[in-house]
Order: sequence, then structure tokens, then C-alpha cells
Amino acid sequence: MPEGDTVHQAARRLHSALAGHTVTRSDLRVPKLATVDLTGRTVLDVTPRGKHLLTRFEGGLTLHSHLRMDGSWKVYDPGERWSGGPGHQIRAILGTDDRTAVGYRLPVLELLRTTEEHKAVGHLGPDLLGPDWDPEQALRNLLAAPERPLGEALLDQRNLAGIGNIYKSELCFILGATPWLPTGELPAETASRLPALAKKLLEANRDRPARTTTGRTRPDQRLYVYGRALRPCLRCGTPIRSAEQGDGSRSRPTYWCPSCQQGPTP
Repeated sequence: MPEGDTVHQAARRLHSALAGHTVTRSDLRVPKLATVDLTGRTVLDVTPRGKHLLTRFEGGLTLHSHLRMDGSWKVYDPGERWSGGPGHQIRAILGTDDRTAVGYRLPVLELLRTTEEHKAVGHLGPDLLGPDWDPEQALRNLLAAPERPLGEALLDQRNLAGIGNIYKSELCFILGATPWLPTGELPAETASRLPALAKKLLEANRDRPARTTTGRTRPDQRLYVYGRALRPCLRCGTPIRSAEQGDGSRSRPTYWCPSCQQGPTP
């Protein structure tokens, strides 16, 4: 599942391939953009904002995309076989003389005036990997609803932008709190280091092809708890547990160690 670090990597690839080049092929395969033609426009930059991507074109236009669970952008050289999925999953094609960017399974794709990007991303909290990062504001946002479960608060992009389901579970483990612990019950010292810890984890992985929160390289030991249900905890050996957690609109698999993490559980 794409998270803030993955989106920043995608933005870097797209920016390197497209920025400064003129679009020679434009194909946006969603109904509301079916007649849009971006050919002839120069790509100015590709900027990540949390888990959103903003591709800006001359003339004041921005193509906003969001990867959510399954989306991806792939970049191909001329003549290279496209391998991101079957053709019916392609939602966007942006080509130049040198490279072609193909967006697969994009659940969000819309064209905005660049001056109106706030309509798409203005609701986001401080970006963990962005120039607007503000740890104090992020902490205030997280603690504004003290009764809210920590896992739900971390996933709420209005609090801080960039954390997905993997980092939610991993952060809770490192903090020693279950994802169901009300944020207001976090010890003050623990809460105060949460924003810096979240930023450290994403920054450590923004350039890595394989994400790790443990510092280990073995595939089955790169993460402390996420995806490790019933396997022994890397710290204490207790079997990792999993359950669904959600705010009523969407539930997501959540992982924790019943020995290393304190707080309520399902």
C-alpha cells in the first residue's frame, strides 16, 4: 500500500522523467477528463503532498492524483514494454519524446487550476516529508480529540500527512501503545516524541526500495508487527496479533504485540 515515502519516490521518478519536457502524448482515461488534451504543454514539476501527487503544467494547470491502496505510476523508456498491469487498468498516459509515464488503477485523477490546488490538498495536516512540516502543530492535531484511538488519529491525514496503515502499526509498536489506546492517554513524554519518530521512519525509507522500520534486511524481519500475525515478536517472542480497525467508514488490518504494547484491544 503506498504511503508517504512511496509517494515521494513516485514523485521523484515522475519529476525526473517529465519536468522541463513538452508533452507529446496525453491520454486521461476517466470520463470527466476524456476530452482533455495536454499535448504541447511543458511539465513544470511533480510535487508530492502527503499521499497526493501534483503534476503541474505550463498554463496554470495541475493534474492531481492519489494512489490510495492499489494505484501506481510507472515510467518507461521508448520501446520498453509496459508492465504495470493490463491495459484496462490504465487511467493516465503522459508521454514526452524521451519517456512515458503511465498511471495504473488511480482512484483519484482530476485536473485543477494550479491556483486551486488547495481544493485537493488544503485539508491536509503538516507533511512529514514536506517543507511545511511542523511537529508542534502535528502533535496538537493528534491530541485535539483525546478520546480518539491512536491508530485512527495517525491515519487521519488532517492531523499529519503521510502515514498509512503500515506506519500506523509500526509507530504504535515502537511507542509501546496499542492502536486502540485513546490518544489522550499517551504518556506526555511518549506523545512528545511521536512526531519526530514518525518523521524519522519516513525519512529513513524515502530512498529505500524495500521499507524497513527495524533496520534489518531479512524480508521477514524488516517490520516489527505489520503483516506478521501469529509470528513471534522480534523483541519478546510473543505471537503478533491482528484485527480490523476503522472509524466506521473503512476498516483496515492492524497488528500489535500483546506483550510489548499497552492499552485496550478488540
